[in-house]
Amino acid sequence: MATSPRWQRRPEGSTWGDFGPDDELGRLNLVTAEKVRQGVAEVREGRTFCLSLPLDYPGGSVLNPRRTPPELRPTLRNGRPNMTYPLRCDDPRLTDVICDDQVLLTLQYSTQWDSLAHVGQMFDADGDGIVEDVFYNGFRAGRDVIGPMDYSGPEPKPTGVPSGARRLGVENMAAACMQGRAVMIDLEAHFGATGRLVGHDDLMEVMARDQVVVEPGDFVCLRTGFAARLLAMGRQPDAARLHATSAALDGRDPRLLEWVTQSGAVALIADNYAVEASPARPCTDATCASLPLHAHCLFRLGVYLGELWHLTELADWLRANGRSRFLLTAPPLRLPGAVGSPATPVATV
Repeated sequence: MATSPRWQRRPEGSTWGDFGPDDELGRLNLVTAEKVRQGVAEVREGRTFCLSLPLDYPGGSVLNPRRTPPELRPTLRNGRPNMTYPLRCDDPRLTDVICDDQVLLTLQYSTQWDSLAHVGQMFDADGDGIVEDVFYNGFRAGRDVIGPMDYSGPEPKPTGVPSGARRLGVENMAAACMQGRAVMIDLEAHFGATGRLVGHDDLMEVMARDQVVVEPGDFVCLRTGFAARLLAMGRQPDAARLHATSAALDGRDPRLLEWVTQSGAVALIADNYAVEASPARPCTDATCASLPLHAHCLFRLGVYLGELWHLTELADWLRANGRSRFLLTAPPLRLPGAVGSPATPVATV
């Protein structure tokens, strides 16, 4: 563990400092050249699968009122929509017909990555008995991850500086390429549309029955059936039915969290809304995280979360062919300062 000028104590069971005092990659450090070769070794058929939903799914803002569908529109040329625009409008000698567009995109609306700047926690990183708003490896709200409002005082006030993740943003993930060996855990095949809250024992039983092995540096995918049911709803999602019929990890199960720690997984990726059950089971402690798996992965361990991935076709193929491993290539947008990103992941088998 490397010492850091940003913190005097780290959360119990965390990886803060394990990869260096200024590390911004977390468990991505485990994706070595050997891990990439292991992923490439899983390519036998040369078949590829797109693991992204259409980016206008789920549809509307029912699943999250703060996230809205993309708005696609043409750019402007000479004050006119630059879509099927004939350049003869500008010069009768020209034969070109131009299409050019832009999008207003909520970055975590559809198939997405959560960066390590997505969720922090209140934690006494200075060891002085006073909690601070802190992110992975001790990076601070208001200094390293900045919003337009400062919430540290009794009343919010404008920061007056450009907002964004100056540390831990998705650009670090993009530069690291997010490519390596991935493992599929097929919860849907075992629990169906029961809405199972999957704890440690459930997960271990599924892995044992399907002979699934997770090793350090692997990306872990969990098929729950959520995305398939979402697609069938045609951009008119029934949130209650989706959550009631799709499995999700129990983020309040301490043995499950310990398994994530011990597994060495780089990321947990699911076809459901939040990987873990949202809302989580009620908190029984004096203080707790609203999404405990998010806190454990993003804040403590530097483990990434992928949500709303389209895993159906791939999971069916792997099961039919008696396999669970594949090569995953899934970089986010290289958008400096963003805390999350859409992705168009590709699986190759």
